[in-house]
This record gives sequence, C-alpha cells and structure tokens, in this order.
Amino acid sequence: MIPKKIRIKTTLCLGILLMFVNLSEVSAQTSKIEKPKNVILLIGDGMGLSQISAGLVYRGGDLNLARFKVVGFIQTHSADDFITDSAAGATAFSTGKKTSNGSIGVDSSGKTLETILEWSEKKGLSTGLIATAAITHATPASFIAHVRSRNMHYDIAKDFLKTDVDVVMGGGMAHFRNDSLKIDLLSGLVNKGYKIYDSTTSIESISASRFYAFSNMYHPPKMLDGRGDYLSKASIKAIEILSKNKNGFFVMIEGSQIDWGGHSNQTEYIATETADFDLAIGKVLDWAVNDKNTLVVVTADHETGGFALKGGSYENKTVEGGFVTNKHTGCLIPVFAYGPGSEQFSGIYDNTEIYHKIKSLLESR
Repeated sequence: MIPKKIRIKTTLCLGILLMFVNLSEVSAQTSKIEKPKNVILLIGDGMGLSQISAGLVYRGGDLNLARFKVVGFIQTHSADDFITDSAAGATAFSTGKKTSNGSIGVDSSGKTLETILEWSEKKGLSTGLIATAAITHATPASFIAHVRSRNMHYDIAKDFLKTDVDVVMGGGMAHFRNDSLKIDLLSGLVNKGYKIYDSTTSIESISASRFYAFSNMYHPPKMLDGRGDYLSKASIKAIEILSKNKNGFFVMIEGSQIDWGGHSNQTEYIATETADFDLAIGKVLDWAVNDKNTLVVVTADHETGGFALKGGSYENKTVEGGFVTNKHTGCLIPVFAYGPGSEQFSGIYDNTEIYHKIKSLLESR
C-alpha cells in the first residue's frame, strides 16, 4: 500500500505535469496562424465610414460588410502630405512603402518598388486587376506600373506589358490603342498570348486563361447611368479563372467611383457606388466561405468629401448627406478581413502594413 503522503505528492506532480501539457497545447494553438492559399484585396476608393453608412441605408440595413468579424483601421498619410491621394495610397498597399502624392509604384525619389502583384507572379501565383475605372487609373496602376505621375497613362499602359498579370478587367482601352498617335499596345499583348475582349463580349462567355477585358474606351459609366452588375460579374469571372492555379492567386478589385461621388459632393452617387461595391464584396465572400483557403481584405485608400449623414430612412432607402470639402480627408479608414490569417488585420496601423501582412501570410505558407 502506497503511503498517503506519497500519494498526495504523486497526484500533485501529475496535476502540475498535466497543467503544463495543457498550457503547451493552448500556446501551440494560439501561436499557430492559418495561411491563405489565395488573397483577394478589395479597395473602395474614397470609402470612409460615412460612405459605408450611406451604402447600408441605401441597402435598407443589409450590408455584406457586416458579415466580417475582424475589423481594423489604417492611417493614410502619404510621404509628403497629411492627406494622401489614390496613387500614394494604393502604392502603400502594393509596395509597403510611403511615397509622394501622384507617384505610382515608386518611392519619393522615383526608385522603382516591387509590388505585391509582381512578387506574387514570381512566386507562381496567378494575378488579376479589376476596376470600375480605366485600368490605368491610379489605384490599379499602382499594382503594376512604375511612374512618377499618375497622369502618364500611356507609360502606365506600357508597364502592363512588362508583367505577366493573368486577368485585367476595366475601362481604358484608349490608352492601349490610339490611331492618331500611332499607339498600339494591344498587339503587344496579343503577342504575349493574351486574349483581348471589348464591351461587345459578355463577361460570362470569357474562357481564356489570360486576357484583358475592356468594358469601355475610357471610364465605365456610374451606377446611376446604368453600369449594372459589372463589378460583381467581373470579380467572380476573375476568381473563376485565377483559382485554376494550384499555387493560388492574388487579385485586386476596386470600387473606383465611390471617390468620384465624394469629389462631386453627390450623396446618391456615393450611396449607389458603395452599395454596388458591397454587392461585389458579397459575391467574393460567398466564394471565399465555400473555398476555405482564401483571405479577403476590404479597405479604402482614403475618405473623400468629408462626407456625413445628416438624415435618412432605412425603410425608404434614402440618405441625406453633407460635405466639408470636395477633396480627400485624413481620417482613419476601416479594414475588414475574413479567412485564414484575418486575425492579423485587427487594430490600428499604417496603410503600408496591408502589404506587409499580406506578403508575410503568403510568404510563410
């Protein structure tokens, strides 16, 4: 028979041992970070909290952004100004570096910076860019081009030919072909193996693995002028094509014209564009939930208009807005994340961290 004193000591030692085993298991679980196979970055240009609120009212209180459980905030200043523009803001997302307003994919001295899209290509991922503006516009351009000025559309278009991006969808065909200036970059794309589609082709019918689909010669129309569900269809088509790569994919999707509604101080313009962007987010999120290996990050480069809600009705889906400027503002911008690694996006941090967080998750898979 084991003496009582020895039994007590043995029981105590076993209890302490089990406690350390359990603590080790908890520590291992909390230190384990899930890694995504795919990353979908959605940028609502000019979309601050008030723009999101307007979209919520316009949708009658039903917003896909409400499905995200991880929310953070970013600081948006550029290298040379408290108020960023879209070029510097998107370059911070794409390269992890601050740059001067107007600069695309370069630092403040003009030095070329590798973008997350270019890095993803080198790692064997498929890549894509989608926008409801010209694809040479500031935000999409910042993921693929390297110029000192966002207004250099022809030079930006030439940089598209220097990458192996798989899927490009948006406006801006005129910047790739101009008969009067004897510019024809489209033939260069064809020589690289791309299929080129224009607005006469339905998105659903596209089956090519590498293509440019131009919806307009310049910018697509706004929702109020009948753009329809272009962004949702383009987003799902891009994902459908890119997801065929067993190595994964990176795609940037921009709701471009929320910003333009802010610049023009038009509340309905903002509300309809934000609601459309949210519908695309919903389609993307549905796909990611089913896939289980995809990180979805939604944010904005800055807020536009100093927009505020002064009144409205969820029942009537109407919003009364007010503005303090027709330019950008410097307020914090929300970040929403879902999927493997999403927990990394909570808190308050600099906009450059979007790049570093995404790259770190993809790098350590």
